[in-house]
Amino acid sequence: MSDRISFVTWMASLHIRFTVWRLAEKVGTDRMGNTYFQEKKARPGMKTRRWVIFRGEPEATKVPPEWHGWLHYTHDKPITDDSPFRKPWLKDHQPNLTGTAGAYRPPGHQYEGGQRSRATGDYEPWTPS
Repeated sequence: MSDRISFVTWMASLHIRFTVWRLAEKVGTDRMGNTYFQEKKARPGMKTRRWVIFRGEPEATKVPPEWHGWLHYTHDKPITDDSPFRKPWLKDHQPNLTGTAGAYRPPGHQYEGGQRSRATGDYEPWTPS
């Protein structure tokens, strides 16, 4: 069964590569290694299709803001590093880490020991009478 799945995956990958080679032009690559494409020839009366081929697991939050704007036709070209819109105080894009070991867990979270330090005016649980 796994041989069939790997063959199907290989054929799908081959089909995607052929379609991209035939119909698309590469626009660029982001810092995470995702590659962005658009159609070579626009269809009459329609916008040029744009898409991304992810490096690794496909996850929409891996698309940085400058490429997100380009994919959704907000910008004609992706914002470059030397653009006046790029500010030195901006942090680098980070995909959503929910469900991973890198996810934020506040103090008192079950995975962080389940105990938090007391605070003034701390919470008192309701006790039914």
